[in-house]
Amino acid sequence: MPAQLTKEEAHEFLDSRPGWLILTTIGGDGYPHSVPIGYFRVGDEIYTGGRDGTQRIANIKRNPQVNVLIESGDSMQNIKGLMVQGLADIVTDPAEALKLMRASAKHRGTPNDELPTEPRPGIAYIRITPKKYISWDYARES
Repeated sequence: MPAQLTKEEAHEFLDSRPGWLILTTIGGDGYPHSVPIGYFRVGDEIYTGGRDGTQRIANIKRNPQVNVLIESGDSMQNIKGLMVQGLADIVTDPAEALKLMRASAKHRGTPNDELPTEPRPGIAYIRITPKKYISWDYARES
């Protein structure tokens, strides 16, 4: 049996995998809608950015239940994954969006003197508050 990650290990795994996760929302037709999207974590919350008005934003406005997935490995001996089920809300307030833009840029290594000073027009962030962590780590025994 694969080992389960603790909450702290889940946070470490999220932070060690900068780049992409798979965000799944529920479309208006009831089917899952999954997209790869960049992310960063602040505290327990996971954030993704994008443009207001996208399908994923419309889906969250209808149904805030979301799922995110990240994984690593290339064989059953070392595959590791984390699925987070949570509730999402949309951040469009310009002041809060600017704070998140700056946090995202810092996570990517942008120097302080090059951080954004104004929010991009039409920007929206999705804030995901985790409710359940589901994980597997085949490199460790449970």
